[in-house]
Amino acid sequence: MLKLQDATRKHSTQRPRIGLALAGGGPLGAIYELGALRALDESIDGLSLHEMDTYVGVSAGAFLAASLANNMSTAQMCRIFMGRKDAEFAFRPEKFLKPAYREYIRQLRRIPKVTREAVWDWLRNPMDFGVSETFNAVSQLLPTGVFNNSSIHDFIDEVLSVPGRSNDFRQLTSKLFIIAVELDTGLAVRFGSPDLDHIPISRAVQASAALPGLYPPVNINGVDYVDGALRRTLNASVALDEGLDLLIGINPLVPYNAMGEGREALVDELDEQHRLSRSGLTLVLSQTFRSMIQSRMQIGIGKYQDRYPDSAIMLIEPNRHDETMFFTNIFSYSSRATLCEHGYQTTRLELRQRSVELNRFLKPFGLQLNKELLTDEDRTLADSLGRRDANLAPVSRSLHRALDRLRHTLDNKLVA
Repeated sequence: MLKLQDATRKHSTQRPRIGLALAGGGPLGAIYELGALRALDESIDGLSLHEMDTYVGVSAGAFLAASLANNMSTAQMCRIFMGRKDAEFAFRPEKFLKPAYREYIRQLRRIPKVTREAVWDWLRNPMDFGVSETFNAVSQLLPTGVFNNSSIHDFIDEVLSVPGRSNDFRQLTSKLFIIAVELDTGLAVRFGSPDLDHIPISRAVQASAALPGLYPPVNINGVDYVDGALRRTLNASVALDEGLDLLIGINPLVPYNAMGEGREALVDELDEQHRLSRSGLTLVLSQTFRSMIQSRMQIGIGKYQDRYPDSAIMLIEPNRHDETMFFTNIFSYSSRATLCEHGYQTTRLELRQRSVELNRFLKPFGLQLNKELLTDEDRTLADSLGRRDANLAPVSRSLHRALDRLRHTLDNKLVA
């Protein structure tokens, strides 16, 4: 589902400033986004997603944004996530699903204290101590997260430690913002902003992806942080505040339309077996969560046209009748190759079907669709990746990125 919003004021003749905003959505969302990014990268001539001016990442999208801001190409990232032999790093999903033993032990140590408090409350008010009070006491002993999210920090730190990359916001040639939420205040924070750019990128991503219940809060300098999507979905305004001419956004989670395309009004005809209420708690919660995310983002996007009249917005989302995106476990890595291919193909189809309108939209920014690649309906994600030597020397890799950055700097100086 492709949404285009033109700038209300004419674009200047200077080099356009282009940014990217990536929302969260667990492993499912990140893998879909990666497929969509790869499709955009190869299908739009003049667009280089690892050489943009500004990046904003939230939750699962934070890792992708941090990698792109470090000049990692979408092809490199696809090879890693899909576990290909020619990948630069070995990606092992099981590392991200290790139990949070330290959190379990911390909660076990609280049992005596919580038990004493519960017994004391019962002794003082035996007639008022019911099921809700018992549940409240027990809930205090539940771990704040099931899995250990330090593995997220460790993996990103390893990826960004390669010569030519940096785990320091201040060393990047592009602006990178990672969004998280302070647990004790509920306020959203922008890692990468002047007051928080000293925090390692890997730690910021870990904080942004700390979805309550799944991962424990991340403590940074005495402050606890949780998933950045709890306040806003895309945080596009963070990028638009940088004065962008064009913002590309990807949101992987949309509510599912069980009626199918074009049948929203025919609720009475929905078969009993296809009603989401008959599909169990997990899908009901998923639909509710997706609906809240979609509602918040639509409200935000609707305000951007007046607030940022100089900026155009291109938003990519799955279609609302996309069963693959809805019925796949949002926290599963097992189907990542299929899902990445799905994101790649559905994005290519959308670009192909709206090519005339999209070329008009992209023209002011010196961009256009690659008709030859888009019309090749047999093209796969694997075709777009080609083959690459997995053992490139670090010196060669560093030189390649240094030349890219030099070219980027010279382009900016020529425009200025």
